Amino acid sequence: MTSTGIRLHAPAPGWSIDADVVVVGSGVAGLTAALRCEAAGLTTVVVTKARLDDGSTRWAQGGIAAALGEGDTPEQHLDDTLVAGAGLCDEEAVRILVTEGPDAVRRLIATGARFDESGDGGLELTREGGHHRRRIAHAGGDATGAEISRALVEAVRARGMRTVENALVLDLLTDAEGRTAGVTLHVMGEGQHDGVGAVHAPAVVLATGGMGQVFSATTNPAVSTGDGVALALRAGAEVSDLEFVQFHPTVLFLGPDAEGQQPLVSEAVRGEGAHLVDADGVRFMLGQHELAELAPRDVVAKGIVRRMLEQDAEHMYLDARHFGAEMWENRFPTILAACRAHGIDPVTRPVPVAPAAHYASGGVRTDSRGRTTVPGLYACGEVACTGVHGANRLASNSLLEGLVYAERIAADIAATGLHARVPQPLPTAERPAHPLLPPEARLAIQRTMTRGAGVLRSEESLAEAAERLHRLHADARDALDENGETAEPGVDTWEATNLLCVARVLVEAARRREETRGCHWREDRPERDDTAWRRHIVVRLNPDRSLAVRTTDTTDFPPTLPQAQEQ
Repeated sequence: MTSTGIRLHAPAPGWSIDADVVVVGSGVAGLTAALRCEAAGLTTVVVTKARLDDGSTRWAQGGIAAALGEGDTPEQHLDDTLVAGAGLCDEEAVRILVTEGPDAVRRLIATGARFDESGDGGLELTREGGHHRRRIAHAGGDATGAEISRALVEAVRARGMRTVENALVLDLLTDAEGRTAGVTLHVMGEGQHDGVGAVHAPAVVLATGGMGQVFSATTNPAVSTGDGVALALRAGAEVSDLEFVQFHPTVLFLGPDAEGQQPLVSEAVRGEGAHLVDADGVRFMLGQHELAELAPRDVVAKGIVRRMLEQDAEHMYLDARHFGAEMWENRFPTILAACRAHGIDPVTRPVPVAPAAHYASGGVRTDSRGRTTVPGLYACGEVACTGVHGANRLASNSLLEGLVYAERIAADIAATGLHARVPQPLPTAERPAHPLLPPEARLAIQRTMTRGAGVLRSEESLAEAAERLHRLHADARDALDENGETAEPGVDTWEATNLLCVARVLVEAARRREETRGCHWREDRPERDDTAWRRHIVVRLNPDRSLAVRTTDTTDFPPTLPQAQEQ
C-alpha cells in the first residue's frame, strides 16, 4: 500500500486529542465498535458529523435480520443472503454474519434495545424481500433504527465516553511507515472544540455510513456524502463493488423533481401483505419471481421501472388498504405519519412509490476482521465492503453486519496490541494537493449521477456521466494550476469534493462491469455473465488523482494486508 499524499485543502489543525482508538460515525456500527473498544480498556473517542443519533441507523424502519425464530437456522439465512447477492457474496463473510449474528442481537438487547415482542414474550419476527422465513426483529413497529440508536447512544453517554459531535472528518493521518496515526476533522458549531483539529490514534475505525447524497433522490440523510470512502481513497486504501448501489423499490413518490432525502416505505409493509400495483390495480410482480413483491430488492426495483417504462408512468403504487386503520397505526406508525404529512392516507388509497438510491453494497475493502489495505485503518457498516452483500444486499442484513463486524474490529484491535503504538503523524502538507469544488457542484454531481448512473444504466449514459464528472474535476484542477486558487474551505466545498470523488469511482466501475447483476442494471448488457464477471472490481486513487482499476481473479477478495503487517 502506498499513500497518495492527497489531502483536502484545509487549515492546519489548531487543537488535538490523543486516544487509543478513534471511531468516525455514530450509527449501529460506530457505537458498537466504540462500546466494545471501551469495554476492552481502550481509550476511545467517537467523532460524528452531526449529533450522536443523527446518522442513517435511526432512519432504518424494517428491522434487523437474524436466525432467532423457531425452525430458522444460520444456514437458511446464509442461503437467502447468497441468493440475493447474485453470485458475488464472499461465503466466509456471510457465514460469519449469520452464525455470530444471533448472539450479537442478544448482546444488543442486553445493552438496552427493546424489540417488539409477541404474545408469549418472545421476539415478534416479520418477513421481508428475499427471506424465506420470518427472521426480522423490529422495534416500535417501524422504528427499529431509532430504538437501536437510542439504546446505543444512552450506553455511550452512561460510560462517559468522549465524543466530538458536529465534526466532519477530513483526512487520515499517517506516520513515516504509512501506518494510521489518526484523523483531521472540522468541528462545526458550539462545543469544546471548534474549527480544524486532529485526533491522534494508532487505530481509526471508519463507520461513516453511505453515500446516497451522490444521487438527487435518496432515502439517506443529508450527512451521507461518502466522506469515509473519499477519505480512504485519498489515504491509499482500496474500495470495491461501488457500482452496486441498491435502489429501494418503494420510496414515497413526491414528484419528478423531488430532490434530497425522501420518505422510505419499508419492505416490511410488503412483508405483511401489501401489493404492488399499477394505475389499473394490476399486480405486475406476479409471475416475475416466485416471491412476487417479496423478491430481492433488485428484482422488485427492476419490475417497477419496467412497468413505468411500459406505461410511460412516473411511479407505481403500493396498496395496503386491506390492513385497516388499526394495523397501520400500530405496526407502521412512522410510515403512516410520513404519508399523511404529504397528503396521502394509505388507509384509504394506494401509496405512490418509485425506486430511489438507498444503500451502497460496496465500499472500503476489508477482511473478516474489518481491516482495510491501510495498516491501522478499519471500516464497518455501510462504508465498508466486507463481501457480505455481494451484488445486492438482502433486506435488513445491514444493521446485523454493522453489529457483527464492529465487534470483530474491537476484538482485533484489543488482541493485536495495536493501541500500544504511540502514533507519530507526519505533518500535513502546506500546499493543498486537492482542489475543492464550489458548493454548486453538488447539485450538478447529483443530477449527473441520477441521469447517467441511476437504476437503469448503459454505456452511453455512463460515458456521458463520466465526461460531465471529468469536466468538474478538470475545472477545479485547472483553476488550481493556473492561479493556485481553490474554492474556500468549508463543509459545503469539502462535501462536494467528496461526492465527486466517490461518483467518479462508481461510474468507472459501472462502465467496467459489462453485464447486469444484482442492483447493477445495464440495459445494453441485459444478461448476467458469470464467466467474465463473477469477480470484484477494485479501485484505488493514484497520486495524480487518476483511478487505478483492477478486477479480482475470483469472487474471493485477496488479503488486505501483507502477512508481515498483520500485527
